[in-house]
Amino acid sequence: MSASEPGRWPRRRPRGHAASRPAAVRLVSRLVVAQTAVAAAVGLAFSRRYLPSVLITLALVASLCLLVMVVRSGTRTAWLAAVAFESMFIIYGVSRFLVARYVGGTLFAAVVVGTLLHPAVARAYLAVPGAAPGHERGEVGFADAAGETFGEHAAG
Repeated sequence: MSASEPGRWPRRRPRGHAASRPAAVRLVSRLVVAQTAVAAAVGLAFSRRYLPSVLITLALVASLCLLVMVVRSGTRTAWLAAVAFESMFIIYGVSRFLVARYVGGTLFAAVVVGTLLHPAVARAYLAVPGAAPGHERGEVGFADAAGETFGEHAAG
């Protein structure tokens, strides 16, 4: 039975698989996932069933989950969004520490920002995603397939 028969999946990985992402992008993604888990565990344990604190923690966890999805894209915008969000999280965490002695993920946010600002990680996020091997082989992009790129009309 070969891989090309109906009902069998091919052995190659799909295009958006994690192995196709740079190692720095995978590292940051894993760090943000770990930060999400730590923030949830510490935040819910610290809240002592106080509803506003539980809601703030759940909102923070939801926003960190969204950040994970953004960070995995590996684009320049994702890098900027991650640095901005993590910087705001550090500021929020420091203010909460001064008022309530709550640390819940602030140290992890500092680690993530430090990792994001490392030159190798910044280069991985600042690489042009359009430089994929598929474009070198003459594949038609979405804009070219429309036929009216830069005012051109489709011939036909």
